[in-house]
Amino acid sequence: MKKFGILALAIGMLTVGTVNAAEIVREVTDETSGQATGGMNGMMAGAIGGPIGAVLGAGFGALFGASGQKAVGASERIYLVRTDSGELKEYRSPNYVFSAGDKVVIHGNRPRPYGWTPETAEDFAYNSH
Repeated sequence: MKKFGILALAIGMLTVGTVNAAEIVREVTDETSGQATGGMNGMMAGAIGGPIGAVLGAGFGALFGASGQKAVGASERIYLVRTDSGELKEYRSPNYVFSAGDKVVIHGNRPRPYGWTPETAEDFAYNSH
């Protein structure tokens, strides 16, 4: 049984160093905050017409809130990332700007520049590329 434990430890230590970086596939935009704001304002305005008016107002408000956010150029950045396991996932990045093909490290639920660690976070400039 000791040999199995040593073997498992050795294999575990060898695989730790083989972690690959994730890669940015493309940037997409998101208007979720505009939809939420527009939906809430539409619901309040539509509430004058009762419950059905509130539901219709929320729907139209969400539609116009998203298009309004897109029109003023306030869309949020979301990156489509191919992880080291080959999966495609979407991640928001309010602090860093990336281009397609950039290597990144996923920390929590945010992409960070390749080589980023919590200890070296101050070395990476805000909105760096």
